Amino acid sequence: MQRAVSVVACLGFRLQAFPPALCRPLSCAQEVLRRTPLYDFHLAHGGKMVAFAGWSLPVQYRDSHTDSHLHTRQHCSLFDVSHMLQTKILGSDRVKLMESLVVGDIAELRPNQGTLSLFTNEAGGILDDLIVTNTSEGHLYVVSNAGCWEKDLALMQDKLRELQNQGRDVGLEVLDNALLALQGPTAAQVLQAGVADDLRKLPFMTSAVMEVFGVSGCRVTRCGYTGEDGVEISVPVAGAVHLATALLKNPEVKLAGLAARDSLRLEAGLCLYGNDINEHTTPVEGSLSWTLGKRRRAAMDFPGAKVIVPQLKGKVQRRRVGLMCEGAPMRAHSPILNMEGIKIGTVTSGCPSPSLKKNVAMGYVPCEYSRPGTMLLVEVRRKQQMAVVSKMPFVPTNYYTLK
Repeated sequence: MQRAVSVVACLGFRLQAFPPALCRPLSCAQEVLRRTPLYDFHLAHGGKMVAFAGWSLPVQYRDSHTDSHLHTRQHCSLFDVSHMLQTKILGSDRVKLMESLVVGDIAELRPNQGTLSLFTNEAGGILDDLIVTNTSEGHLYVVSNAGCWEKDLALMQDKLRELQNQGRDVGLEVLDNALLALQGPTAAQVLQAGVADDLRKLPFMTSAVMEVFGVSGCRVTRCGYTGEDGVEISVPVAGAVHLATALLKNPEVKLAGLAARDSLRLEAGLCLYGNDINEHTTPVEGSLSWTLGKRRRAAMDFPGAKVIVPQLKGKVQRRRVGLMCEGAPMRAHSPILNMEGIKIGTVTSGCPSPSLKKNVAMGYVPCEYSRPGTMLLVEVRRKQQMAVVSKMPFVPTNYYTLK
């Protein structure tokens, strides 16, 4: 959930999927970078820091990118995602504010249930992707992307002022909490040792406030960006290092950075805002139609509905698809061609898959080329190679749901 994309070398690791405006070696950064509460912690644990979305963040640690990626798939890893924008939407008209900006049905969310949604504009383009949780404490908890921090905050604040001027009861608070993501098949087992709540009762996309390893006031949400089971923990700044240290004491847990986060999300078929979706991509084109609430589709009361809803009936020119190929890895900006050698689309994200030992990518092609199994060509390093349209996710997801 705007920006040009190219191959970027960050401290020797090729972060091909990250927009250059968001990620570059620290020596290239001109502005003063923001630091998360775990900055010194990262340095102490061998974090290789890069500039990302105006923040100094670890791209990897002492382990190789591949080892870190596979450890997450087999055990669990701890990611610092404190650069994400966390906000509270308050007041009796909080749902009205959020539904005036996003495509999802926020009113139907049960207490402590969350959903992935999209900010859209009147042209149907995606301004950002975000997670909205309807907390039992009487507010909406919203997490959106660091690269869209100013844009998202201005969008919500402008709507806030508009509704307040109409006499509506609504407020907004930016949280300064740290945000830690514990991801992998053993994440719940690791976390359970530090909480009194029964995590078996916390399924995917639900949330609860609890004490975690002695740190009170943590919001634990069962979600993540890797395709694995896991949680994101919004933790008061004063307890962030303590919590990270406590989690790392378990041998199942290793630290992971931006490099593994990117390849994990790509294997899971998840979008990176600015690469795979942007202001010129509609939810239908981006294969994100499932984010559109049924009631919202019928009411057509979200930004861009007049463009987006007709596309649900097939009136769309292109779609986001998965691609697999042998040979050289596909990278962002690689041209996609039909079998006659005519350019029909562009790769938006691509990398070698550590789990599959194959090259995977996402990109946009005309609808007639979007069926899984369709053979295409991709131009890599000025050479054409065979690629096949593939179902996503490339690696099966393991989200925890109640049976």
